[in-house]
Amino acid sequence: MLKLVVFDCDGVLFDSREANRVYYNDLLAHFGCPLMDKEEMDYVHMHNVSDSIRHIFRKHGRIPMEAATDYAKTLDYTPYLRHMLMAPDLLDFLRIIAPRCHRAISTNRTTSMDMILDIFGLRPWFEIVMTAANAPRPKPAPDALHVILEHFQLRPDEAIFIGDSSVDQAHAAAAGVDLIAFRNPELEAHWHVSRFMDILNLPPFAALELRP
Repeated sequence: MLKLVVFDCDGVLFDSREANRVYYNDLLAHFGCPLMDKEEMDYVHMHNVSDSIRHIFRKHGRIPMEAATDYAKTLDYTPYLRHMLMAPDLLDFLRIIAPRCHRAISTNRTTSMDMILDIFGLRPWFEIVMTAANAPRPKPAPDALHVILEHFQLRPDEAIFIGDSSVDQAHAAAAGVDLIAFRNPELEAHWHVSRFMDILNLPPFAALELRP
């Protein structure tokens, strides 16, 4: 029986691609570097901020990596939140599953996650939030999912992870948790959906006899 639903943040709870594009391009522009190409844009959308900074500055050897990292720490993320779009049916989905399932987040975001939860009013809906800052290792390592499962004293087969990237696919697989691929038909997953309310029709959720 399904007892736990774990959500990725970027690409699942939010369409945050534009926010990531503006944020990392601002970092590059500060040091006089060219904007990200498509490959770099795809990378930063899936990885934590430290790995992303190393990746986008890898071709710019004249910029000390420490300088780029230190500058990123000074940037206020608040202006970038206006570029984030919450999934339109997310709150309806959370209201429906909340009485029957635990809810958690596993994301490669770091310090910005607390701000996002508070500004968008999502904190009450999630019982534990694992980020690249508080997990022993960031995704795709399974550590965050292991911590979440231990928190609720549940087995992997009692949980489902909703993700949208190859990093999420590897993350779920490493922890032995079934994956719902969100808006990404290219992922290897047990199920594929394009909106949250469609998830209610999947077998594990149908068995809970949830009511909209």
